[in-house]
Amino acid sequence: MMRIRSVGVSGRISTISYRSVRFHSSHNPKATSLSADEMAHFNALASSWWDVNGPQRILHKMNLLRMDFIHSTIRNHIKLNGPEVPVDEQIYIPPFNVDLLPKPIRNTIIKEQDDKRDSILNQVKWKVLDIGCGGGILSESLARLSFIDNVKGIDLSKDVLEAAKLHKLKDPLLNDNKLNYELMAIEDVPASEKYDIVTMFEMLEHVDHPSKVLVEALKRVERGGWVFISTINRDFISWFTTIFMGEHILKIVPVGTHTLEKYINQSEIRQWFDERKDSFKVVDAKGCIYLPAYGWKFTSSPDVGNYFMAIQRIK
Repeated sequence: MMRIRSVGVSGRISTISYRSVRFHSSHNPKATSLSADEMAHFNALASSWWDVNGPQRILHKMNLLRMDFIHSTIRNHIKLNGPEVPVDEQIYIPPFNVDLLPKPIRNTIIKEQDDKRDSILNQVKWKVLDIGCGGGILSESLARLSFIDNVKGIDLSKDVLEAAKLHKLKDPLLNDNKLNYELMAIEDVPASEKYDIVTMFEMLEHVDHPSKVLVEALKRVERGGWVFISTINRDFISWFTTIFMGEHILKIVPVGTHTLEKYINQSEIRQWFDERKDSFKVVDAKGCIYLPAYGWKFTSSPDVGNYFMAIQRIK
């Protein structure tokens, strides 16, 4: 990694990483801007974006894990007994591990909780903003969820968005009221627009100023809403799996898709949100890895390789 030397306000010379400066900097006219090489790379992939056996097949496989993470996180954090619920109508939540109970009782309690979660979700209609939506793999899946009212996907690649729009036409349920795509940066989304879910999957490692992207994205999250992101830790394992093996040996993604210096450690994003803990809370983070003979699966550590993160706006 490139290192630079800087002089602080006290006159002391300190050594800091270039990557840290890039992540925390907000001095960029367009937060989601890509380099010319990055833009050309993604435009070239547009025609094959929806080929499940083509260059983007690894994204199609990852989408299953994405949806599991989003759906389970939302369900598991639904408040079953709000202050407005009468005591005699509240769902029983044991103050201990439910697995300690006899199986029939445990199953009854779990079923009652699950039924209540389904009932609550069936009563909401949420709006989603998918930033860096690409060809719409995630956008389409989100738009089909019963508790999602509409999805807006934004991207800066005109060719890729055209692929998304064409594929959307194959499903008559995905009309413009349910799913629409726009060629724009996150800064160009009206500040008055608020969303219950904002997603940034596999995009922060492609922009020049991820901190600015996050700042702009958070401005558009409803109170109580969710931010879901995924990116890649900047370590040897990530280089070995995503670049050396993924691009050059197994060739499961096109060469040039990833740049190690643009990867962001999970700890860096968590620290960034710690500085905003009065308004946002990191609820969960999970690592994930691609196994050629299996597909994507979650791992026990979000600090190695790829990872997902869920953040909720609390005020």
